[in-house]
Parts: sequence; C-alpha cells; structure tokens
Amino acid sequence: MSRNSGFADAGFSHRLTPEEMAAIRQRAKAEEGGAEERVKRGFWQALKRVARNVPFAEDLVAAYYCALDPGTPRRVKLILFGALAYFILPMDTIPDIVPLFGYSDDMALLAAAITGVARSITDEHRRRARESLAGLAS
Repeated sequence: MSRNSGFADAGFSHRLTPEEMAAIRQRAKAEEGGAEERVKRGFWQALKRVARNVPFAEDLVAAYYCALDPGTPRRVKLILFGALAYFILPMDTIPDIVPLFGYSDDMALLAAAITGVARSITDEHRRRARESLAGLAS
C-alpha cells in the first residue's frame, strides 16, 4: 500500500492552495497554543463519529500520531494540528450536522494537509494508526 493510497482512492492528490494554508493557520492560531490541546482532547471522540464513513481513516490517525511525535518538524506539526483542529471544532464552513455534506469540508482540508506533509508520516505512525483503529473496531 502506498503512503497516500487512501487519499488517491478518495480522489485527493493536490498540493495545498494558499487559501487552504490560510485556513489551517487560522485554525492553528485560533487560541494561542490551544490547537494542540484541543486536538488531544477531542480527536478520538470526533474520529469515532465518522470513522466508518472516512475512506482514509488510517491516514487521519497516522497524521494524528505524526503531529504528536517530538521528532516531527514544527512546520509539519502546525499544518497537522491546524487541520485536525478544524476537524474537531464544531464551527466550520459547512456545519457537521448537515446530512451527507457536513464533514466534506473537514475531509477535504484534512486530505489536502496530510497529502502536503505525507513524507513526514512514518511507517511507525501508520503502524500505531492500524493498531488504534483495530482497537476502535473491537
């Protein structure tokens, strides 16, 4: 399986646009130093709500572990925490309660962010993601 197979299967293969990067930065700076803590507190609950409907759940969880990894470059962490915060926070472009489309903006932003930093997501992050998802399924 290639590193970006989940995104390629879902039709995501583009680089981040300046607008997408601005949205990620805005989310990351929404609360000074707060994005990381919000992601840590809310990630698993948000994932449980949508895991069955996300074609790249393993990539999403691997990105979470990459963001928490002390060896991950700061720039990559900022991108990932910004995108993951957007996924977790209730206010966004399309409200998450809208049937079928509520998570589409979240998924598009996450896919673009993860694709942009895919080289930083290691095999160890992916292994941990697979183990975590197996634990959620049981």
